[in-house]
Amino acid sequence: MEKVLGKFTPQIYALLRIVAGLLFAQHGAQKLFGALGGEAVELASRAGLAGVIELVGGLLIATGLFGSLAAFIASGEMAAAYFIAHAGSGLFPIQNRGELAVLYCFLFLYIAAVGSGIWSIDAMRRKGK
Repeated sequence: MEKVLGKFTPQIYALLRIVAGLLFAQHGAQKLFGALGGEAVELASRAGLAGVIELVGGLLIATGLFGSLAAFIASGEMAAAYFIAHAGSGLFPIQNRGELAVLYCFLFLYIAAVGSGIWSIDAMRRKGK
C-alpha cells in the first residue's frame, strides 16, 4: 500500500489534521454550548477551560492556523485529562475509558512536531512571504 498511498502522504496527513481538529472542536462545542448531545459547563471551571481549548484548538488545528502550537496545547490538555479523569479508574486506557484521550494526546503531539502541512493557513502564510 505504501507504493500506492505513499504519493498521497501530504494530502492524507492534511485530511487527518482536518478531521481530528473538527472532531476535537465538537468536544468543545459540547462543553461550552451543550451542543451535539452535550451539557454546557460553567465557563469559569476546569471543564470550561477544557472546552475553550478543545473548541478553539480544534478549529486552529483543522484550519492549520498556528497548528503546531494549538496541537501542542491540545496534546497537553489530553494528557492532563487522562491523568485527572481516567488513570485512577484502572491501569489500562481500555479499562478506564481513557483511550480517546490517549489517542488525541499522541495524535496532537505528532501534529505539533510535523506542523500543519498542506491545505493549511500556515502553508498559505509561508507562501505569501
